[in-house]
Formats: sequence, C-alpha cells, structure tokens
Amino acid sequence: MDYNHYKDISVDRDGPVLTICINRAKRRNTINSNLIEELIHVFGLVDQDDHIRVAILTAEPTAPAFCSGADISGGWDVLWKPDAEKEGPQAHRDDGGRASIAIYRCRKITISAVNGHAAGAGLTTFQLPFDIRLIWAGAKLTFPFVRRGIVPEATSSYLLPRLLGHSRANSLILTGETVTPDSPHIRDLYHQILPTRDAVYPAAKALADELAASTSQVSIAFAKGLLQHPGDSIEENHLLDSKAIKATAGSIDAAEGVKAFFEKRTPKYTGVLSNDLPHWVPWWRRLDIKHLKSKL
Repeated sequence: MDYNHYKDISVDRDGPVLTICINRAKRRNTINSNLIEELIHVFGLVDQDDHIRVAILTAEPTAPAFCSGADISGGWDVLWKPDAEKEGPQAHRDDGGRASIAIYRCRKITISAVNGHAAGAGLTTFQLPFDIRLIWAGAKLTFPFVRRGIVPEATSSYLLPRLLGHSRANSLILTGETVTPDSPHIRDLYHQILPTRDAVYPAAKALADELAASTSQVSIAFAKGLLQHPGDSIEENHLLDSKAIKATAGSIDAAEGVKAFFEKRTPKYTGVLSNDLPHWVPWWRRLDIKHLKSKL
C-alpha cells in the first residue's frame, strides 16, 4: 500500500502501526475538503492492508490546536458542494460525515490521540468515530454548532449519544459550552487523560504497539461488527454472538490463542482479513445485517 503523496496529512508506518498526523498547523489544523478526501483515502487503505493492525490519528503537539474545526474562512460554503446545490438538498452529503463513516467502518483498531484543543469537527470527525481516544488534560473542547447557527454534523448526533448517553450529549450539544476532558459531561469518552500534550502520542503509540502485538486482526473485525451493529433484542444478539463465536473458535488465531495461553507467552496471530474472514460477514460494510440474519 502506498501511504505517500498526501498534502494535508503525513503518514508514518512503524511495523503494524500507522500514524496519521494532521499537517495544517498554520491553519490551526482546520478541516478542508482535501483533508477530508485524504482521510477517507488513508482509512480505506488501512482497512484493506493486512500489514496494518492499528491506526493512530494525531497532530504535532506544537500546533495551535489538535483541530479547530472546519475551515470557514470563506463562510459555510465549504460544507456544500456546487454539484449538490444543482441536484437539490437530497444530494448533499456532509463531508465530515463521509470521513466519520470511513473511520468508523475501518475494521482495524483506530485511536485518536488528542494532543491539543478541539472544536467542532475536531470532536465530531476526529474523535467520535474512533475506537479509543486519549487526550491532553488541558485541552479545551467544544461542540459549538448551535452557537454558530448550524447543527451538529459528521454523524455526531448518532455517535455521541451512543458513546455517552443522551443526557450528556444534550449537555454538550445543546449548550455548545467549552469543557475540559475532566468535565463530567465528557470524561467517559476518553480511555486515558494525560497531564501534558507531549505525553499523549507516546501513550497512544505504546497502547497501539501492545494491541498490535497481542490481538487477532480477525477477532477485532468481528468484535467491532458486533459492537457497531448489535441485534434488536437479546435473543437476536445471542444469534449473532453464536454465529461469530462459531466462526472464530475454529480459526488459526483461536488455536494460537489457546496455545499461547498455556505456554504463557504472547500469541503470534497470523490470521488476516483478506484470507481468514468468512465471506458471509457483511455488517461493517453495510447499514444493516439482513445478509447475516439470512445465514442464521
């Protein structure tokens, strides 16, 4: 996979861990259309690349912000493509949401290492769709949409209540207030809160290295699918769990996991999505699980 030739992000690969760094410090790491397209592209590559097990998104700790939201220096037109205008409102697809879905659907572990202040899309696109989030304790965070005359974007009205519950989502979205990571409204969003900006990425990288070395790529994909698209009832979830455990228990990774446990060593998982994921597993590529239900 070619991870070069990006303009608004830089990409560094260290074995099975890929680090994506926002590269717009002079513009406070604001989001523009090109950055969105580059994120969609790179997370698409990560999803398909068997060599990558964990992807980290971060920013240079010396930048003015982790991400200050959308670049609205030219007004809100940045959120609306001319072609969509011609075809009517139903043609519009929020760019932040397109990127959020690409990140959310990625079948590898994704980590957001928030080493600076974050506003708007710096929370909605650059944090909520990730599996794990680490943050600097001094970061200032805000969902400012209702104070700017617009609404929350980038699928945040779906993700935030699922992550924190409706009450906390209401407190963050409907007030638009600025909070810090230790606020009772948002603190449960974070896996770890670090005392300094410089500590965030090293902690994220250490976690990524440990997860890359100790987890099964195929098991992660199954687990993310079950978490993101659960059944509508406990009975339906039981069927989904049962189908998934039957598929994974007979895999080469499951055999290695048992062997490593009894030998008291770190497992060496060799299963990869391109070869070892059953073809009938669809849920992270779709908006429903009808195909999976038909196999039960």
